[in-house]
Amino acid sequence: MTAALPTEEISDARLARAARWKIAYEWLAGAGRFMVFNILPGVTGLALFVLGWEILSQHNAQLPGPGKTLDAALVLFADPFYNNGPNDQGIGWNLLSSLQRVGIGFGLACLIGIPLGFMLGRFVVLSRMAAPIISLLRPVSPLAWLPIGLLVFQKADPAAIWVIFISSIWPVIINTAVGVTRVPQDYLNVARVLQLNEFRIMTRILLPATLPYVLTGVRLGLGVAWLVIVASEMLTGGSGIGFWVWDEWNNLNVEHIIIAIFVVGTVGLLLEQAIMLVAKRFTYE
Repeated sequence: MTAALPTEEISDARLARAARWKIAYEWLAGAGRFMVFNILPGVTGLALFVLGWEILSQHNAQLPGPGKTLDAALVLFADPFYNNGPNDQGIGWNLLSSLQRVGIGFGLACLIGIPLGFMLGRFVVLSRMAAPIISLLRPVSPLAWLPIGLLVFQKADPAAIWVIFISSIWPVIINTAVGVTRVPQDYLNVARVLQLNEFRIMTRILLPATLPYVLTGVRLGLGVAWLVIVASEMLTGGSGIGFWVWDEWNNLNVEHIIIAIFVVGTVGLLLEQAIMLVAKRFTYE
């Protein structure tokens, strides 16, 4: 019996070591599958994009390639917040100006659009009254609203905010109204039995039930707002990423224009991801 103990200890050690190797193997296999199916396709797509960009730049001397653009980006972002006057500011200040306009215009769109969507979804008469107006104004190009804003406000900055507001409010209204109409009638019947007033119905029943629709409208509206701000700032001037792009075009700094495109896309992606995280956090099943 005494001689068998070392053999049992060796066997247990081998089993423990085999278990650790199995866990390590499963982890590596899982990491490999994640790399192949999630990371590798994206990296491959980016590599092909950069390769195509490089090929185009080789056939067009006026189009800077990835290397030249990267060098310009390193110089540009070395001091993104320099300020040499109102018409000569770093890309950081212009980006903050655009975000401020988007925040104000889109914030007003949500502040007005969400309650209006609730009312349109809740009351059929209001929905029928507003339907032709929304159908008529929603397809209008955002820049078509800019002259109206300049006429009414007499200043470029509030006119740009107006364009953001009027362009981004439609997805918010429509998605909120659709969400209210999709609320099960049983919920409203329970509210009627409990004799809840309209405010409690809105806050206790409709808002939790329609929150995924509301957040979808907010996400779509934010995408429209960020898309519109660049074009509106190109026309209104002053400050902002759109004005900065147009100013760099006038100075024939094509590298800076390409950098601005990537900056605008990156910021838009981050804003959308932030809204999606909020949507996942507050989604009720």
